[in-house]
Amino acid sequence: MALGRLWAVPLIHIVLLLGLCSADDPFVFFDFKVSYITASPLGVPQQVIAINDKFPGPPINVTTNNNVVVNVHNKLDESLLMHWSGIQQRRSSWQDGVLGTNCPIPSKWNWTYQFQVKDQIGSFFYFPSINFQRAAGGYGGFIINNRPIIPIPFATPDGDIVILIGDWYIRNHTDLRKSLNGGKDLGMPDGVLINGKGPYQYNTTLVPEGIDYETITVHPGKTYRIRVHNVGISTSLNFRIQNHNLLLVESEGSYTVQQNYTSLDIHVGQSYSFLVTMDQNASSDYYIVASARFVNESLWQRVTGVGILHYTNSKGKASGPLPDAPDDEFDKTYSMNQARSIRWNVTASGARPNPQGSFRYGSINVTEVYVLRNTPHVTVNGKRRATLSGISYVNPTTPIRLADQYKLKGVYKLDFPNKPLTGSAKMESSVINGTFRGFMEVIFQNNDTKMHSYHMSGYAFFVVYPGAWTAILVSLDNVGVWNLRTENLDSWYLGQETYVRIVNPEATNKTELPIPDNALFCGKLQHLQTPQDISSATTFGGNRLSFVFTLLMILCALIPSFLC
Repeated sequence: MALGRLWAVPLIHIVLLLGLCSADDPFVFFDFKVSYITASPLGVPQQVIAINDKFPGPPINVTTNNNVVVNVHNKLDESLLMHWSGIQQRRSSWQDGVLGTNCPIPSKWNWTYQFQVKDQIGSFFYFPSINFQRAAGGYGGFIINNRPIIPIPFATPDGDIVILIGDWYIRNHTDLRKSLNGGKDLGMPDGVLINGKGPYQYNTTLVPEGIDYETITVHPGKTYRIRVHNVGISTSLNFRIQNHNLLLVESEGSYTVQQNYTSLDIHVGQSYSFLVTMDQNASSDYYIVASARFVNESLWQRVTGVGILHYTNSKGKASGPLPDAPDDEFDKTYSMNQARSIRWNVTASGARPNPQGSFRYGSINVTEVYVLRNTPHVTVNGKRRATLSGISYVNPTTPIRLADQYKLKGVYKLDFPNKPLTGSAKMESSVINGTFRGFMEVIFQNNDTKMHSYHMSGYAFFVVYPGAWTAILVSLDNVGVWNLRTENLDSWYLGQETYVRIVNPEATNKTELPIPDNALFCGKLQHLQTPQDISSATTFGGNRLSFVFTLLMILCALIPSFLC
């Protein structure tokens, strides 16, 4: 791009750009090319989804209150949406990257997300949210650091390490999708990956030669913050590092009471931060292990993920048996008690300079109560489906939030039942109607035979063990349309989700940001979509917003005193 062309921009635009930027809330920019590459994480070449030719994708590392701009180039052969898991999109469900709020980014198009990580800290991850694409990768870590004026409740670590663990199939994600559409189970995974790599050959019978494994190099005596995310499909994993204690300090944006664990169960979609001190004698390397929980270990041994923790002064390779996992295949009490032991540290400062605090629960006026019950997969209209309270959700062709914006009727129903339906299950676009600034009590009942972790976009994660229930109280203070789903990808794909619609009856931009000027249109609003100019997309992102951000980036580079 010629500089002469750049400076041809009218002066008023540059003045407006200057107004966008401040030292308090700077902009940070990321350019994501989402494409297929060939990789062999389990020794078999297969198609995976990469970000900027990397699998997994690069971490997003920002600071509280940063304005995050991610320009996503869809180089796949199908539509795409990127979701920022656990990131609380305050006042802006438009940027959430799920089908209830966004039209998919068409193949060969690009789209720019812009959102502020307002008053939030912690460890999260991003991933593609549609078409079962997460089973092929496309994910990466998302770190939100404290601002300098907000202390962290522990000594500053000597390093920061992201570890992505998850079950994995050597079949293409489109083949997995076809299996689910055909009414079949996915079956046992082919392995567990650690940072997109297969297992170290700790056992020559179980692990073939030639598999690339993850090695994390550390310095003796140093303490590292290790952020672990379960980005898999449906398998709960036990995470452990041989001979090292895991001091839990944070979970999905909240500091926790600090406790040591020798291992911790991490369910699908969950994220934890540990402080790990390298206090061993380095007589050899040490195993990093992620193994399946609540399964027949004799069948699943070959699936176990194994990486290597390598001290710079290590005297040899890791060898011998792996550190033991909890031995409770048929008894989930140990895991439940472990989960119950995790507590918020309410004396620590959050993203703002005040304690995280708590509500006076006894005095809260609960405005609505929903009992959400799941079951094993059922047949609805001749199709194998997953349900929540007897409803198997069907995404309308027009996103809910877009339909509201343009006052379209008949796109969805505001009739999600507050108690599980009796009788046959239904396939519907049924949505929960939340009361703005109300308090919703939600009781998750897990009548399935496997673990489920639920997530409400803009809010938090909730774990429900088989045959058990979890009750939560949600403050409906975040205007928008928020996805409520199981994180188990197969059940989510088959309809175990809904949306919570929260509308401020007063028309104001103070509680929800306006529709972005680069909004995509589809379904009943397809006629509003203009073709994307590919040549302009290459240079400026294909829309006015991307042009502004591109120009801002250049100004930041050219003018050192320009605060961005």
